[in-house]
Parts: sequence; C-alpha cells; structure tokens
Amino acid sequence: MGMSKDKKVDYFARTKNLVKTFSKVFVVTCDNVGSLQMQQIRLALRPLNTTLLMGKNTMMRKIIAEIEEEEPGHPFAQMLPLVKGNVGFVFTNNDLAQVKKVLISNIVPAPAKVGAVAPIDVVVPEQATDCDPGQTAFFQALGIATKIVKGRIEITSPVDLLKKGDKVGNSEAMLLQKLDIKPFSYGLVITDVYDNGSIFDASVLDITPEDLMFGFSEALGSVAGLSLAVGIPTMASVPNSMTSAFKTLVSIAVECDGYTFEKAAAYKAAVAK
Repeated sequence: MGMSKDKKVDYFARTKNLVKTFSKVFVVTCDNVGSLQMQQIRLALRPLNTTLLMGKNTMMRKIIAEIEEEEPGHPFAQMLPLVKGNVGFVFTNNDLAQVKKVLISNIVPAPAKVGAVAPIDVVVPEQATDCDPGQTAFFQALGIATKIVKGRIEITSPVDLLKKGDKVGNSEAMLLQKLDIKPFSYGLVITDVYDNGSIFDASVLDITPEDLMFGFSEALGSVAGLSLAVGIPTMASVPNSMTSAFKTLVSIAVECDGYTFEKAAAYKAAVAK
C-alpha cells in the first residue's frame, strides 16, 4: 500500500526543506539493509545533526524536478541522474569525513541466505570444523576434500565456493552456516557526494591532507623543473635559482682571495682549514 495523499504532501515538503537546510548530501545504496539496521544507522547519525532520507525513486525524481521548476538552475537538480536503484540521501552540514566514518562503522557482517546474489567471491579456507564424521557425505557432495582428525572433519584445502554474481544455493548457505562464516557485509554504501553544488565520486573522500600535500609538492617540483629548463622564472623556480646563484657566489669567493662577503666567510674559513 502506497503513501496517502497527506503523507506525500508532507514528504515533499520535508524533502524540499532538507535541500534548503543542508548543503551536503551523500548518495547511498541500501541493498539488503533491514529495518532494524536502518534504525540503528539513523540513531548513529542523529548526534551529527544528519538526516537519512529514503523514498520511492519516482517521488524523489518528482521532487527534484519541482525544485528545478521553482528555482531554475538550482544545483540540486544535478542529482536527478543519480536517483536509480535502491537509493537514499544522507543530508548533513557536518564534516563529510566524520559522517562517512559513521556510515562505514554501521556496515555489519551478514550470513549468506538462499537466493541472495553474492556481492563478492567467497572462499572457504582450509580449517578444522566442528562437524562429526557422519556429515562427510555433505562435504563430498560439494566436492570438498576433507579428512578426519580427532573425530572431527577437517577441510584440507581452500574451496572456491561462490563467485561474485552467483546465486547462493541451499548447500552453500548450509555449509557457511555450519562453519559459522558470514561472508557478506551490508550497510549504506556511498556512491556519490553532493557538496555545495558540486558532485563527486565517494572515493575523493579517501584523499588525506598528506596525499594533497604530496601531490602539491610533486606538481611544484615539476613546475620548477620546467621553468629552469626553459629559462623562464616563476615563483616555483625562484628558490632554486637563488640557491644556485648563492652557491656560485660562494665558490667565487672561496677561489678569490681578494673577494668575499659576509655569508661566504664561514665557507672560506672551512676551506682554509
């Protein structure tokens, strides 16, 4: 059963208010996230004054279209192509890295359920199990090499159980349950980030200040090298040019007894020894 007309009006008004109130938005997917986990995520975000908004894609698209109609050129209209699949918006004015940390901390391990599509490859490592020898036939049916050690079944080599995109069958789910392996993890997955009108990939948030400083230093060095090579002074090359000129003057002062200057005195004295 869909929303009533009054609830739709409230949802539209609330969403538009969130767009006006918050300048930053995470676009997240929420496949296989249960209602309890969703509630826990909302509670974790609350201290950061951050709001998670879910809804039908048709309504989200209509709201974005209305925002664009009411305010032509509104930057939030760029979000329209991102409304696809099981998607939601996380609105915030807080530090993006801090909010991302909370979202990641609420990704939890999950068992492989029958019929689920594996989001990753699943490999069962060689290990001693708690299964008794009476269950050997079960492992043989799955083509898993085993041996009996101290009255327990032991898997003797790694098993490629599932490939990414495979459907989990009854046997695979039962095996993972027997071994107490939760191979999957579910939570809100960040796909894109909206920040004051700009949209960028979530991977940008992984860039640290150290990464930026290293990249800037590398670029500065490249500019300085190019400037020196073509003989065109720039702010990047001036320190190198001044250092090179100082070394030249010091070498002249060291070689000429009748010429010196204050900064060269220490070098001349060192050579004289």
